[in-house]
Amino acid sequence: MRNLRSPRPALRLRRFAYRVPWRVDRSTAPHYRIVNTSREVLNGVSISVAGSSRLQVSAPASVRPGEAVRASLSGRDPARDTLLVVRWFPPDGREYLWQIAF
Repeated sequence: MRNLRSPRPALRLRRFAYRVPWRVDRSTAPHYRIVNTSREVLNGVSISVAGSSRLQVSAPASVRPGEAVRASLSGRDPARDTLLVVRWFPPDGREYLWQIAF
């Protein structure tokens, strides 16, 4: 038998917690801006909704520092039953998910 190795390089272990690189601008609700507050380009960015609200989003594949993803919600009562889930990959290739409640 041959030893199989993953084609992906091993990920480095983090010694500290990873700070969530997003800030939500709620000033124009129900239209939200999810801003990249890090110094890194975040890749594979996507936003999905869980709950009864509907979501319109302009999610680019990559978000540079200071740039934002725009999301608009429509629903009866998003504060009661809706979450947004943001998914992204920082430069080290790890996958992260962050949920936003209203």
